[in-house]
Amino acid sequence: MADEQEHLTTTEARAGSTPGVARNVLSYGLILVIALFALILFINR
Repeated sequence: MADEQEHLTTTEARAGSTPGVARNVLSYGLILVIALFALILFINR
């Protein structure tokens, strides 16, 4: 018996494309946190 493995590309294995929503959410969150820390630092001076 021979084991035949099916080889798929990453797009085929995912069954679609990735729009990058998680990357956008993380980027906006990071910018928001930096802005809030800067605001807190500015207010406490």
